[in-house]
Amino acid sequence: MYRTHTCGELRISDVNKSVTLCGWVQRIRKMGGMTFVDLRDRYGITQLVFNQSADAGLFETANKIGREWVLQAAGTVMARSNANNNIQTGNIELIVDKLTILNNSEVPPFTIEDETDGGDDIRMKYRYLDLRRPIVRRNLELRHRIVMLCRQYLDKQNFIEVETPILIGSTPEGARDFVVPSRMNPNEFYALPQSPQLFKQLLMVAGFDRYFQIAKCFRDEDLRADRQPEFTQIDCEMSFIEQEDILELFEGLIKYLFKEIKGIDFNDQLIRMPWSEAMKYYGSDKPDIRFDMKFSELKDITETGKFTVFDSASYIGGICATGCATYTRKQLDELTDYVKRPQIGAKGMVYVRYEADGTFKSSVDKFYGQDQLKTWAIALNAKPGDLILILSGEKLKTQKALGELRLEMGNRLGLRKKEVFAPLWVIDFPMFEWDEELERFFAMHHPFTSPKPEDIPLLETDPGLVRANAYDMVVNGVELGGGSIRIHDKQLQAKAFDVMGFTPERAESQFGFLMNAFKFGAPPHGGLAFGLDRVVSMFAGLDSIRDCIAFPKNNSGRDVMCDAPAALEPAQLEELFIELKKPGK
Repeated sequence: MYRTHTCGELRISDVNKSVTLCGWVQRIRKMGGMTFVDLRDRYGITQLVFNQSADAGLFETANKIGREWVLQAAGTVMARSNANNNIQTGNIELIVDKLTILNNSEVPPFTIEDETDGGDDIRMKYRYLDLRRPIVRRNLELRHRIVMLCRQYLDKQNFIEVETPILIGSTPEGARDFVVPSRMNPNEFYALPQSPQLFKQLLMVAGFDRYFQIAKCFRDEDLRADRQPEFTQIDCEMSFIEQEDILELFEGLIKYLFKEIKGIDFNDQLIRMPWSEAMKYYGSDKPDIRFDMKFSELKDITETGKFTVFDSASYIGGICATGCATYTRKQLDELTDYVKRPQIGAKGMVYVRYEADGTFKSSVDKFYGQDQLKTWAIALNAKPGDLILILSGEKLKTQKALGELRLEMGNRLGLRKKEVFAPLWVIDFPMFEWDEELERFFAMHHPFTSPKPEDIPLLETDPGLVRANAYDMVVNGVELGGGSIRIHDKQLQAKAFDVMGFTPERAESQFGFLMNAFKFGAPPHGGLAFGLDRVVSMFAGLDSIRDCIAFPKNNSGRDVMCDAPAALEPAQLEELFIELKKPGK
């Protein structure tokens, strides 16, 4: 055997044992006639000791090694005279009597430490070195543990793990597909699945009853902190269930993970918040409820005929920031600039300071008197010393901007603590959303989402008011996953396609195999998928999912380590019957 123990295994009870360790050199300390080497593997660090007076040749060899060299060291375990309480092996050290250099190493381009001197680009280029850092390795160990816990939980609930295809047909709804040319079928393409949606529904038609998969998914969309072009879902589907069955079972999964990983018990049923309420009070379909600061609608108490901005707005909403009346003009200008950013889109912001003496100071003083401003304060439950912030404009757009402002104030006031968790379900989403440019409805979730039974008549009269049997699990302002009850009736599915502008021919070409399957006895079914990367990121306290993925892409969708995507050889393109065209402006 190369080793008898790992570098994180030895304790004071192992003193006087003869052992062999293998690992990488973390650091070297030369102190006169003594040289100390910290040897690291996945499990921890053990200090190696080389004594010139005991073995001059071995001591000389030890002084030639460098960082990240791979060593095999044999010797005797001894108690350390100066214990290191920062590592688990800090009470012992290994007095080396045999050293084998298994491989040397060039000087790494950054330090392999938790607090490294390497920037994002260089760490991604040398990701295999970055993965040696304990802080990164722990994220992947956590990922492994979460996957195993999910498998255990779902197995006990009679779920069967089934793999579904990676090369499928394109269904261009929602995000763009990644496509793959077929050599054996010239001028035809596979697509990589955005989710296993169609196949898991087919598994329900096939009678599998309860399916899950740790599934790779692919979406060609603009990237951000919680997006990667390829990501992983904990994908699940069930038959003969209603929405409440799914919420109960997967709420149990989330509670199980919190208990096992964080030691946190959520004994009460999680909040079930309708989408309309989430938008009304938080301006987001993924509200962060770790702190209050709910919206108040002010349209009815702001109309005077004097302030055109408010009088012409279809929506006026405000939040109250407790204890922030001392904000300076500079701070208020910063908030105004924040909401005017293109990604937020507000045209401006109105503020009202509720002074300690009970008076009000506002950016709209010349339009509103003290009594009117007091009415606003009452509507927002503001107290002396508080700051009122108000946005106005088109309703949905303004609610979303006010939601972003609320989160910014939550950050500034330290209300979004990573060690605090507030999970909830958001339910009763709209079934459709209207696209102004294309002048048609799109499915807010996907085309197979079932409407609320009581809303089915609205498919004929007012599709925009139809609510879906859809639900999202949200924790701390992040959507960890979601799903829906599916349409299993072919006539209802045809009507939903019609609302979304699908001709029967187009529906048949894209989803014909599913529609045909429904002719053979489809059971009532529904499901849910959690984003594994987001779940791990939340439990790890990360701001980006990239650090819990072994080999992630950068914000341009590139793998800078293996330089992908890359050009193909002309012979490969010819074999695929592909001619390249230079991109236009």
